[in-house]
Amino acid sequence: MKKVIIAEDIKAILEKDRSFFNRSGISAVAAASNEEILALHRTEKADLIIANLDMPGMNGEDLCAVIRTDNELRSVSIIIVCTETAENLQRCTQCGANAFISSPMNHTVLLQEAFQLLHVTPRKACRIPLKLGMEGTSRGKTFTGQGENISASGMLFQSAADLFEGDTLTCSFALAGSRRLSASAEVVRVLKKGHGAETINHYGIMFVDIADDAVAAIEAFVEHRSRTRAPVA
Repeated sequence: MKKVIIAEDIKAILEKDRSFFNRSGISAVAAASNEEILALHRTEKADLIIANLDMPGMNGEDLCAVIRTDNELRSVSIIIVCTETAENLQRCTQCGANAFISSPMNHTVLLQEAFQLLHVTPRKACRIPLKLGMEGTSRGKTFTGQGENISASGMLFQSAADLFEGDTLTCSFALAGSRRLSASAEVVRVLKKGHGAETINHYGIMFVDIADDAVAAIEAFVEHRSRTRAPVA
């Protein structure tokens, strides 16, 4: 039985859809606050937590901090839902959540993230902040970008390229200690910052076709960075 703890406002929205949260084998419990989420997790040891970044009382950053520094609680995947601003993007990438979803919430993206996190180990899903150069191609056009965090399931990067949610792309990048890696991916989040020629776009991509050895290289990098807490280069 997979255990999921969800902020009650998010659960109320998801209950309008016939999603996999309603299937047997999934126990989804609603919580009115992040304090309640934490209390439930202490007793239930959830597999997945879906919480809001900003709530009265404990915010999502503090919730993640308590969970990630407690050896008995840390083995859980966390999705944070927040309004789409550059400041919130920064907060989410630094708080130790596995993924973040912008609000107003895209149900499909949230369900994709939740399904994936419930069917991979937390080690594989953990996202590590970093800076790396990347190259990509989408709709026949090439682009460059800078990766900001990565896991075996996807990456967050910024680029001046004009991409859209649902676009497919191929990308390549190199991690410390590995050869150049390649993957096919889908754009699942878009956050624009700036105006006109100064616009810099942040894109969240989910890998949809990536070789096993590339996954292994990313996992090894993530595990090493998690263990050493190495600073971003």
